[in-house]
Amino acid sequence: LQAPEGESQPVTEVDLFISTQRIKVLNADTQETMMDHPLRTISYIADIGNIVVLMARRRMPRSNSQDNVETSHPSQDGKRQYKMICHVFESEDAQLIAQSIGQAFSVAYQEFLRANGINPEDLSQKEYSDLLNTQDMYNDDLIHFSKSENCKDVYIEKQKGEILGVVIVESGWGSILPTVIIANMMHGGPAEKSGKLNIGDQIMSINGTSLVGLPLSTCQSIIKGLKNQARVKLNIVRCPPVTTVLIRRPDLRYQLGFSVQNGIICSLMRGGIAERGGVRVGHRIIEINGQSVVATPHEKIVHILSNAVGEV
Repeated sequence: LQAPEGESQPVTEVDLFISTQRIKVLNADTQETMMDHPLRTISYIADIGNIVVLMARRRMPRSNSQDNVETSHPSQDGKRQYKMICHVFESEDAQLIAQSIGQAFSVAYQEFLRANGINPEDLSQKEYSDLLNTQDMYNDDLIHFSKSENCKDVYIEKQKGEILGVVIVESGWGSILPTVIIANMMHGGPAEKSGKLNIGDQIMSINGTSLVGLPLSTCQSIIKGLKNQARVKLNIVRCPPVTTVLIRRPDLRYQLGFSVQNGIICSLMRGGIAERGGVRVGHRIIEINGQSVVATPHEKIVHILSNAVGEV
């Protein structure tokens, strides 16, 4: 939070504890717990110079306060909303702190696999049907990560001196593994021409180097460093199946008939033009009229949809 004009920014000295279960923030003087977040609620880590930015997702009491594309029926199933808590720390060891949190994620994930009788080295080869009973713990995400048909090695051939042609972003709120997602592909670039990658795919490793827990800037540097290679090996987790829906909206007087939160359809008007066009609750919007919106802020997605007419 920014201090009001004319007032000094409140600064408290803190001790930060990182484990494979949680991240705790203690007041350095009193050792009183100021914040205590389970590790899996941490959704964003970044180090910028001497600053560490940490975001955690906290479940809110049930309410209907959600951003609607327009006034349509609010969600009937009373979906719990989340609020994001943002911490900003200043430390000379900012990069080390960010890397330590990334490593905690990596170790926690490996511990989870071992607890289920799985060797992490076999991650992309083994069938993980025995992980299906973990659905409640991590919603559906971990099952998706654990199925061998979703996690695969992809080889991209290219000319030496040619860039790979992908744009990446952080995996975003509530992601199980903090790694990067393909947000866009350069038209006619090696990645797009290969036909082996999709927007929304999560990159786990490049040429055997794991990207899990690394800052976005480091991942971008690794990708830039591939310029002089003729063959690149990516280990990716496929995004869930992609489907195209078609909404016919003659003009702005017609309600689209759905509401969206962080790119996900969270409520749908029965019999509306969106439902007829194939839109369903839980769909994540990755493209609108051929334009990727994976890295697009919520407000901009709402603006694009609110003003879209014709065939959308």
